[in-house]
Amino acid sequence: MTAPTLIAALLVAVGLVGILVPILPGSALVVGGILVWAWAEGGPVAWTVFGVATALVAVGTIVKYVVPGRRLEVAGIPASTQWAGVGLGVLGFFVVPVVGLFLGFVLGVYLAEAARVGSKDAWPSTVHSLKAVGLSIVIEFLAAFAATVVWVVGVVMT
Repeated sequence: MTAPTLIAALLVAVGLVGILVPILPGSALVVGGILVWAWAEGGPVAWTVFGVATALVAVGTIVKYVVPGRRLEVAGIPASTQWAGVGLGVLGFFVVPVVGLFLGFVLGVYLAEAARVGSKDAWPSTVHSLKAVGLSIVIEFLAAFAATVVWVVGVVMT
């Protein structure tokens, strides 16, 4: 196994973990790792693998926003609530390392919903939001995993 392939494998592995533990830009690392391999390997197979993998990640990125967004819309949770969660999540990331992103998101959504619908109805909205985030993570992971499988097949073929 060549050095670029090992570097690509490391980037892909870190990227997959980065999707599940949203600290690193997971999908970007997966595509970046495959790009390193394609650049070093060269040839039509390598670049086709890169193109297919990138397309899978791009489609996954679109779907990860559309599907959970529609579910939240059906549940009656406005975008402003999600932005409040994102805002406090980013703040939480810096205040409480590792878990602060998650804690801040939950707190932000809960507080926004408590202000909008009252504290009694805020928790069900928060749970809906958490399920949407979980679905988003699963969609992104599956797309990146599919790209990884395409890359592994490409490595075996070259």
